[in-house]
Amino acid sequence: MRIFSGIQPTGRKHLGNYVGAIRGWVEAQDRADAIYCMVDLHAITVPYEPAELRAYVLDTTAILMAAGLDPERCILFRQSDVREHTELAWLLGAVTAHGDLNRMTQFKDKSARQRELVSAGLFFYPVLQAADILLYKTDEVPVGDDQRQHLELARDIAQRFNDRFGETFVVPRHVIPEIGGRIMDLQSPESKMSTTAPTEAGTVLLLDDDKAIAKKVKSAVTDSGTEVQRGPDKAGISNLIEIMAVVRDSTPDEVEREFSDARYGDFKGAVADALVDYVAPIRERYNEIRPDEAAIERVLEEGADRARAVAEDTMEDVRAKMGIGPVHALP
Repeated sequence: MRIFSGIQPTGRKHLGNYVGAIRGWVEAQDRADAIYCMVDLHAITVPYEPAELRAYVLDTTAILMAAGLDPERCILFRQSDVREHTELAWLLGAVTAHGDLNRMTQFKDKSARQRELVSAGLFFYPVLQAADILLYKTDEVPVGDDQRQHLELARDIAQRFNDRFGETFVVPRHVIPEIGGRIMDLQSPESKMSTTAPTEAGTVLLLDDDKAIAKKVKSAVTDSGTEVQRGPDKAGISNLIEIMAVVRDSTPDEVEREFSDARYGDFKGAVADALVDYVAPIRERYNEIRPDEAAIERVLEEGADRARAVAEDTMEDVRAKMGIGPVHALP
């Protein structure tokens, strides 16, 4: 079985990134052929600074390694180092319906927030994402809940291509965590945790120090109730219960039972302590890895070589079936 996923090398990674995706990546590298990449080509679809992008790629790689990804047990690389990604994206555009792209909610959300140019790249983003996945004939894609629609599009594209040109791509399935698939902002629990939020007060960054994490959790917005219990009008406390369940490797029901007699303040304190212990090892390991940029670049280069070997085989097959390139490319 083969697993693939990618991560944006923009901003700083937070608890939602770790719980929704990264921890699943770490687990997957021991049960399948795992391929992961820094999707820097996706990052250029919105305004960015070139020097910052290069630094963020190294930051993100270091965070992934600090969280437990081992380049000896998985393929870890930079998307732009494997040019087959962009070639396949263009070819898949020929079997992608314009109407399908118009329905992508992430494009609607991101384009509405753009103050500058809304790029065609942002509109075409889901096709490149489909190419990322299908290029490696991926069986399973571990992602957060917010990527469900894009994964469904990738499945549709694979099926449409196979129907038209013959069996070529594996139709991938997504794997979304049962618990913690959507960690919410501590200050605005109706919104997903994000580094683009108006304030960082609701976002627990993986590189936050212990005091910052504790302060953010203890200041989390809850509601006027007193029971540590989930409910339709209790988004804030429900989010904290979900976080505690992830950190404890338990269930929300078990958390509710354990803290059935606790006040909100006491519960927040317990969540803060548990989360500090949960995040600290990642931050400490990151601080060991990040200074050696040459070593990080070697990891990415070696990973790209291994990824390219797989990608080249797929593209030879795709070109032949689509009638692209010289006749001798046919099997």
